[in-house]
Amino acid sequence: MVTTARRRAARDGDRQIDTAHLLHSLLESDPEVWELLDGGGPQMGKLLGYLVQRSIGYGLRWQGAVEDSGAVPAVADQPGAVPGWSPTASAAMDLALRRAWRRGAPAAEGIDLFAGLVADEECRGVEVLRRAGVDTGRLAVRLGVRSNTGDTAVGS
Repeated sequence: MVTTARRRAARDGDRQIDTAHLLHSLLESDPEVWELLDGGGPQMGKLLGYLVQRSIGYGLRWQGAVEDSGAVPAVADQPGAVPGWSPTASAAMDLALRRAWRRGAPAAEGIDLFAGLVADEECRGVEVLRRAGVDTGRLAVRLGVRSNTGDTAVGS
């Protein structure tokens, strides 16, 4: 998924992988995430349409800007920053890893990363979900995620 997200970011002319790139990769490659979003209904078509349009113009206001939802500082050299990743995408990955560790898994799965994205209600990935009509609050409950901008916690 990370490789696909990296390719998307490069193709879109973005300097960093952001949560919308990660969301797009998850939807294309993880059947568990697909099922959580009611796998294949009209809402899914709208969601994928938004993500595809992004690469041809949707979200131009995002181009060249670092994704910063406010949950983490948008400072490139902050401790733990991952080069080539937005601070928000890095935070989502960190939450995914912590979620996996809590259940004793050696690595995060797609559903863990999806939970990490949904945990930040202000990230680009969640913005795309909402625009497509996804009830992100209900989704957070289904994933066992509690979200408060600036104070994010992920359940197992």
